[in-house]
Amino acid sequence: MRRTLATGLAASAMSLATLFAAAPAADAAPADKPQVLAGWTQTSASSHNAWVAARNNRSAWSAYGFDWSTDYCSSSPDNPFGFSFATSCARHDFGYRNYKALGAFDANKSRLDSAFYEDLKRVCANYGGATKSACSSTAWTYYQAVKAFG
Repeated sequence: MRRTLATGLAASAMSLATLFAAAPAADAAPADKPQVLAGWTQTSASSHNAWVAARNNRSAWSAYGFDWSTDYCSSSPDNPFGFSFATSCARHDFGYRNYKALGAFDANKSRLDSAFYEDLKRVCANYGGATKSACSSTAWTYYQAVKAFG
């Protein structure tokens, strides 16, 4: 009887150990987190639009543990001269924060800065004439600042 009980307990313990070893941690992010992050931080308008859609529905992405926090354009105006750069700055912050958390920031900084500049240029495309020129000059200045100091 003791031997049967001991054998049963040992088998149960081994089954539980196997179950717990195979179960992922409850707070582990999905394995495709780097691919999702890369998809949302490219220079294209479609990448920008996908990120905006995800940002507007963050709860759908909660399992990924993304850092959505932002200080927008940091110590620079979010809307310099009336140009709405806040969303571009928020996406830039998103890329910086999340690549730093993955330990892959240095390999991606240049692309993140380029995506930021492309986002700013898309904002400026909504203007014409001298206003577009002023927006483009401001966008270039913001891009140069993050490239050098970001």
